[in-house]
Amino acid sequence: MPTDPFVPPDPDARPRQQQTLPPGVALPPASHWHPDRPGDLSGPVVGHGELTGRPGPNVGFAYTLAERAKDRMRLGPNEHIDDVAAVVAEIAGKRAALFGRAPVMQDIEHAMSVLGYDRYDSAAFVEARTLLVLGAAHEYGKRRAVVDSVPDELLRSAGVELKDRIEAWRSAVMSRLLPDFRPLPTM
Repeated sequence: MPTDPFVPPDPDARPRQQQTLPPGVALPPASHWHPDRPGDLSGPVVGHGELTGRPGPNVGFAYTLAERAKDRMRLGPNEHIDDVAAVVAEIAGKRAALFGRAPVMQDIEHAMSVLGYDRYDSAAFVEARTLLVLGAAHEYGKRRAVVDSVPDELLRSAGVELKDRIEAWRSAVMSRLLPDFRPLPTM
């Protein structure tokens, strides 16, 4: 029986994807997305109420990007990397959806700076943040509560305005979400 010359004789031989861009040229970030197909959700705010999230194109890619950034996250002594990565990915996905595009690494870095994982922070905030994200990788409700507490204006901000809004959000989180905050015992 004749065989097509493009069919490999070994069934395990799979075609390889090779980069088609010249060296030094990277793919551009994802462009703006808009709902133009039947069945796409439309409007600036879709879904209301608790636990609804923020729909956007390919927001799950934020989890992959958060995995890549795990080694740059500065954790407190009692924080778990899986909890932190889940919350950072969800905040990055929310930010990307605000701009109507898929997540990029800048969204992860923005989420890390909002939660203070890009630098060492005050001991009081690190302890409060630890209680805030503890178990978030396995508890959807807890993760949504943290993500929903981050206002859209904070996610759109940059520069000096971002620093001011981060401090205001942190003080609000510590007073509202953690009213019975008690420092963790040292281990």
